[in-house]
Amino acid sequence: MRKFFWGAWRILTAPFRFIFAILMFPFRAIKRFVNYLNAETRENDIADTVSGLIADTRARQEFWDHIEALRTHLLRMVLALVLTVSISFLFTQNIINFLAQPVGGLDKLKAIEVTESISVFMKVALFSGIALAIPYIALELWIFAAPGLTPRERKMGLAGIPLATFLFLGGVAFTFFVMLPAALPFLNNFLGIKTELRPQSYFSFVTGIMFWIGISFEFPLVIYVLSAIGIIKPQALAQQWRLAIVVIAIAAAAVTPTIDPVNQGLVMAPMILLYFVSIGLSYIAYAGRKRNGADAETS
Repeated sequence: MRKFFWGAWRILTAPFRFIFAILMFPFRAIKRFVNYLNAETRENDIADTVSGLIADTRARQEFWDHIEALRTHLLRMVLALVLTVSISFLFTQNIINFLAQPVGGLDKLKAIEVTESISVFMKVALFSGIALAIPYIALELWIFAAPGLTPRERKMGLAGIPLATFLFLGGVAFTFFVMLPAALPFLNNFLGIKTELRPQSYFSFVTGIMFWIGISFEFPLVIYVLSAIGIIKPQALAQQWRLAIVVIAIAAAAVTPTIDPVNQGLVMAPMILLYFVSIGLSYIAYAGRKRNGADAETS
């Protein structure tokens, strides 16, 4: 009889328990996420796993586990990129109209091939899809690395996801609003020859330079992460600043579409500034790593 009433009670209260579970799900998920961020357990990271590959069978198994996990994350990134590119099809035409403004609009471009317009549409859709997918790609990289990080490193890495997006978009905005207005008049009237612009060459040039300069703006974040895990030391960055400027000049010459020093200087200036910002971030990350190591030894 007791089992009967208990079963009847569970049947009668099932809808209410289901509603309660739905209402509590966000709070439980947040609690699990906070506990995960603060978890002190630390798995073997990739560097430790690789160092013991030859001598330890367990290390070899852990290495292949890392590879399998990385494959899964890469697959998710590709699927996310496919989704964002598909979504970008909805507003690609507006982006094309916007990107054509520096040369006076689409009317100033002349296509000479039948498939040229379609190629331009797909290229711009891919570029905008990559921009949309950057936050999720950064999140997947964080999820992959999080098990081997300390709670502080997990939190800082999670905070770096919106920062990575902001830096990339900052590089894209710098290219479009500062660099292109200075570079295009020089290119279009070099030697007094008026250039007849084609959609394929113009949009390949614009999206390519916007993408690579956007990527270069991620440099401070990359340096911070590498310093936080101990691969790069801030003292080395500070001592080699002259060599870094030479490398930046070479990279700027490769990225800059023109050969004049003005436009190359426009690219070099923010990259040099970002390098010195990276040195400061490296000191902060390395100091936090040393402090955490000292705390671990004392405890």
